[in-house]
Amino acid sequence: MPSSERIMRVAAIHDISCFGRCALTVVIPVISAMGIQAVPVPTALLSTHTGGFDDLYFRDLTDDMVGIEDHFSRLGLEFDAVYTGFLGSERQISVVSDFLCRFGKKDCLRFIDPVMGDDGALYSTYNDRLAAGMRKLCKSADIITPNLTEACYLTGTEYEDTEKMSETDAAAFAADICLKMERLTDADIVITGINSCNGNIGCYTFTGGHGSFFSRPRVGTGYPGTGELFASVMLGKLLKQESFLDAAIGAADFTRRAVEYSLKFTSPVREGVTFEPLLGDLAYGNDRITM
Repeated sequence: MPSSERIMRVAAIHDISCFGRCALTVVIPVISAMGIQAVPVPTALLSTHTGGFDDLYFRDLTDDMVGIEDHFSRLGLEFDAVYTGFLGSERQISVVSDFLCRFGKKDCLRFIDPVMGDDGALYSTYNDRLAAGMRKLCKSADIITPNLTEACYLTGTEYEDTEKMSETDAAAFAADICLKMERLTDADIVITGINSCNGNIGCYTFTGGHGSFFSRPRVGTGYPGTGELFASVMLGKLLKQESFLDAAIGAADFTRRAVEYSLKFTSPVREGVTFEPLLGDLAYGNDRITM
């Protein structure tokens, strides 16, 4: 007999880069491996991501996003989470804001990964107006997962290279940013990519007014797509009812393992982290199908 239960469903509003693992080519397999339906809403189509590739093909899909959203509304679709990533224009900010109003209602987790920049600088596609729009969008989030650069831009904090700091000072810097971000949004926060002078890389979580820092030894170099990998795993774990801190730690550990595994291969870093052979580790044992 058909089950009365419904598979959880996530609307994933990200770009799709055909080659180079990032955005939807990471989000869809990770969410799916965790037993959750991934429903893509592509923001842009690129032949490759923008890190390390030249002369790429790019197509803005803002008009398509509006058509997809309208059709979803006519179908009466409901989502357990709306998960946003890279947005390419100010107009897309308003489209996503409208999507959240339509679909991000009670019992829907509004999960925003504010993909804006890295290493102290905004991406070339961003400007101050778009960054201000992302700041406004974060006000409607339940959870946001900025890296350190993005957290600084969202709060108007001058970026500092924490790799020159002790781990204690790096954690304190992140804690101060979270207190500023608390005035911006009621969302729970994870700041990722917090390096320190001892060779570790950490995350600072902030939920219910309380902060917590954890770190792991840094491995390899900066691979494209690790931000989406972390955020997608964390979202899946949250939807599977793991605690906020456990979900963040689990996502960080999986991302680190994927980077370690990638070092076994000679593929260029620009091709992204080799996570596909590890997807089975994300499947939950109690979700295995019996016929």
